[in-house]
Amino acid sequence: MTRGAIYLGFWLLLAGTDLADLPTGLAAAVAATWTSLRLLPPGSGRFRYAALARLALRFGQESIMGGVNVARLALNPRLPLRTGFVVYPVCLPTGMPRNIFGAMTSSMPGTLTAGTDANGALIYHCLNVDESVAAQLSIDEGLLLQGIGETDDDA
Repeated sequence: MTRGAIYLGFWLLLAGTDLADLPTGLAAAVAATWTSLRLLPPGSGRFRYAALARLALRFGQESIMGGVNVARLALNPRLPLRTGFVVYPVCLPTGMPRNIFGAMTSSMPGTLTAGTDANGALIYHCLNVDESVAAQLSIDEGLLLQGIGETDDDA
């Protein structure tokens, strides 16, 4: 029901509130809701918006700091570049949460998901393996777990 209301609200935002357009908007909202439920069934967890906000804030900060670091490495060839791979054992369940985590962490400058190992751990290619990549990934994973309601921690 919530998804349908969101899709209808989005339609009204785009098309306006003219009554002549309402049947088309309702049909579009029903079709979008049906498709959405087929592709992404509702989960048992509930989103924790405060934790998701902390994750978004951290993502922004880490993206800026990582971008500056990558630019500094690219513009000053004398700085040491210690590329390599880091194996990170993921606690997230397979499927959408793990895919979101992989995509999110690959968006951070200096890290790129390169696959999984035989045990299901994510393999990251990093520009600087001397940095605490695994510790940073652990913080990000913890915030994502809190945000999608997979843990009881609210802090």
